[in-house]
Amino acid sequence: MDEGSPGKGPHPRRRGEGGLRRFLRRMTSSDAELEAEELQRSAGGEGATPITDCAERRRHKVAGTLRTVTLRPRGGAPALEAELYDGTDVINLVWLGRRRIAGIAPGRRLLAEGLVSVQDGRKVIFNPRYELRSGS
Repeated sequence: MDEGSPGKGPHPRRRGEGGLRRFLRRMTSSDAELEAEELQRSAGGEGATPITDCAERRRHKVAGTLRTVTLRPRGGAPALEAELYDGTDVINLVWLGRRRIAGIAPGRRLLAEGLVSVQDGRKVIFNPRYELRSGS
């Protein structure tokens, strides 16, 4: 039987359809959609939980890109707050008692781990363990 027979191996035209489909999707997707897909792939490759799946009162490892970094005092003490985006959702990372941390800046890739809580309807990890990642 030849290679093009149904059910007997890849058909020459079908082999390229996945690539064509991916190409067309990339051409019609927005930059934000493509960035979200890439973040989801890289976070999954680091063993991180998608932020959208993080449960309250459970420890999770999350990975993504820092969107914003701001100094917001909490109870009169300094607190550095960063918004981490992984392509599925955002989570706030808050370091209490810190005004700045070297390497924590918008656009930086980060892997963070800690106890997830919810405040004002937003997911938060206080004083997370973190690893800076290369690339932006």
